[in-house]
Amino acid sequence: MVLQTISDVGFMFHVFVLGVQVDPTMLRRAGRNAVLIGVSSFLMPFALGGLACYVLPHLTVIDDATAHFLPLLSIINSASFFPVITSLLSDLKILNSEIGRIATLASLVNDGCIYASSILLTTIDASSNYSKWNGVLAIAWIGTFLIVIVFAVRPLVKHIARTIPEKGAMKESHFLMIAVLALLCGFVAQSLGQPPAVGTFILGVVVPEGPPLGSSMVYKIDSFCTGLLLPAKFAISGLTLDIFSLGRGKSLLGVEAVILLGYLGKFAGTLVSAVHFAVSFQDAVPLALIMCCKGIIEASFYISLKDTGAITSEAYALLLITMLVITGIVRPLIWYLYDPSRRYLGYRTNSIQHLDPTSELRVQVCIHNEDNVPSLVNLLDVSNPSRRRPIAVFVLNLMELKGSAAALLVPTHNRKGKPKLKSLPSRSEHISNAFNILAHRNQGSMMAQHFTSIVPYATMHDDICTVAVDKGVNIVIIPFHKQWAIDGTVGANFPAIRMVNQQVLHKAPCSVGILVDRGQLADNTQILFGHSLFRITMLYLGGPDDDEALAYCCRMLGHPHISMSLVWLKHSSDNIEKSMESHMIQWFKANNVDAGRVSYQEEVVNDAVGTTQVLRSLEDSCDLCIVGRDHKQSELTLGINEWIECPELGFIGDMLATSDYSFSLLVVQQTPPGTEFITTQPLQPVASSFYSGSDKYSQHSASGKYSQHSASGKYSQHSGYGPFG
Repeated sequence: MVLQTISDVGFMFHVFVLGVQVDPTMLRRAGRNAVLIGVSSFLMPFALGGLACYVLPHLTVIDDATAHFLPLLSIINSASFFPVITSLLSDLKILNSEIGRIATLASLVNDGCIYASSILLTTIDASSNYSKWNGVLAIAWIGTFLIVIVFAVRPLVKHIARTIPEKGAMKESHFLMIAVLALLCGFVAQSLGQPPAVGTFILGVVVPEGPPLGSSMVYKIDSFCTGLLLPAKFAISGLTLDIFSLGRGKSLLGVEAVILLGYLGKFAGTLVSAVHFAVSFQDAVPLALIMCCKGIIEASFYISLKDTGAITSEAYALLLITMLVITGIVRPLIWYLYDPSRRYLGYRTNSIQHLDPTSELRVQVCIHNEDNVPSLVNLLDVSNPSRRRPIAVFVLNLMELKGSAAALLVPTHNRKGKPKLKSLPSRSEHISNAFNILAHRNQGSMMAQHFTSIVPYATMHDDICTVAVDKGVNIVIIPFHKQWAIDGTVGANFPAIRMVNQQVLHKAPCSVGILVDRGQLADNTQILFGHSLFRITMLYLGGPDDDEALAYCCRMLGHPHISMSLVWLKHSSDNIEKSMESHMIQWFKANNVDAGRVSYQEEVVNDAVGTTQVLRSLEDSCDLCIVGRDHKQSELTLGINEWIECPELGFIGDMLATSDYSFSLLVVQQTPPGTEFITTQPLQPVASSFYSGSDKYSQHSASGKYSQHSASGKYSQHSGYGPFG
């Protein structure tokens, strides 16, 4: 009894936390397709289960007690509870994938169907066992409970949320008040004939998700309840399971048939509807398997039904064992069948090198915090946007998922008709304003669009790559995971951001640049007013990444307030004839060396020591150094790789990112290691309507024509291979 009491309290608060993480406005954002997939995933197993309940008594022996609860089993097996599905998606690291977003919304719709059916069943049961007025009273009391929660408790909770500072902690008295309210809601729900967890879940839904209140409640409750008390619920499930009762039942085949038909109906209903709504069969199969998974919520319902005598111990054992077997098989199967990166792996947009130099350059910048904004804004400014060489900027505001169960990726450049993001702090507006001011200053030559991604760090790279594919981006600029203090030492280190950067480098469908800012780019006085030239040095050792970096440097040429210096490191044994020069070097020398602020020099070195000496000579003559990431192993870098600390920067980039140097650094990668540059037709966004409401990302082909319209004018781009190719 003590263990069961502890498990019930822990489960109630666990479900409350899950309710806090639910954003009820998601139902409004769910597209028609997601709603119909969720409804079909409920109706198909319910219909098959109901058909089995009618047919089985004519085919096999079914006792009266079993025949009475078989319809109940058909309803239970139709469930795909939102907390269970989102927990599974989070464990499999596909929460923010295309299929993950469909499953999230479909399970939320499925929950609504289950709760409506539960209330209807309670009403019918009360009417049949007592009188029709009891059914009416049951509905009236449940309606009253919901009205009190929405119109009395919800304003109180919102008032508490408003009293919490944006980055402050909630008071203990407020926490205790909400905890007591959760217990009271559980008590009222049980008094109305509903499971206590339903009451706490409803209260959790009205608590504002995300910071400051929602994330504080999750932080205070989740670890204790989920890590310590909730396992007791699983222990109770095992302790109350009597496997030997399976040998005594006379209607086991009928019960198991209804259970299996429920799983089959769930799989078929999801699969057929998903394929009908343009989800590929390859993705629809793992989606259907996800919807078939069950967890702690279902196990709790099984225990409650057994304790109240609604189902027999034999049926309870079959339900629990079937759930464990099927879910245990399906989870690794989903992991094997579905890889979210498959959508953009093998897809390559035009790199800068292979882009017509007069065409629009499409740049995606990623923001982790407001400190990243000044340096990225000024890097775009020195990229020299002009009417002849316009730039389209796609700003992705990246936020860690806290206090919410569902990942989010939404466009925020046009908020009209879009869902209001309660969890977005004011920093989102500050970031948007900074890039909008830059676009306005370069009106007619630059446009900016803004997106917000709220996801776990483990899968943040998927959203970065998804936007890059959908927008036909040429290069993604991501900030380095270290930030420097005023004295030149490392002031902050973010290992989670480093993990994101590594994944982007490995899977990005376009070129990638890692920006290491030491303050020069954050100060825009040189760039804007030209009191002194902003000095950019391109370090060239050869290879596709260096060619891509040089192509980006060529886009910067012509800016009135920058100077460009190209330094080519060559081994003393190399043939220095012009035929050995890369196309990029030849093009640079032919078109830009004679310009007043552009210089070119060749440095002949013998070994890594000579390379290091050249790097040292840049210290006093450079504000920003641009270099390719990957360099083939040669005598120029032999020995440098033995001391590498950040492989994501490459041999040279890692050396330049140490505290021995004070200038900023941009490391460019053209293609991920082990891949080659290919250009393909654009991928169709499988579920853009699912994760962004009715707003679909426009999509552009790197191999065709596309146009971009902005308030400042029209840009058109025709892909092809110009002088850079």
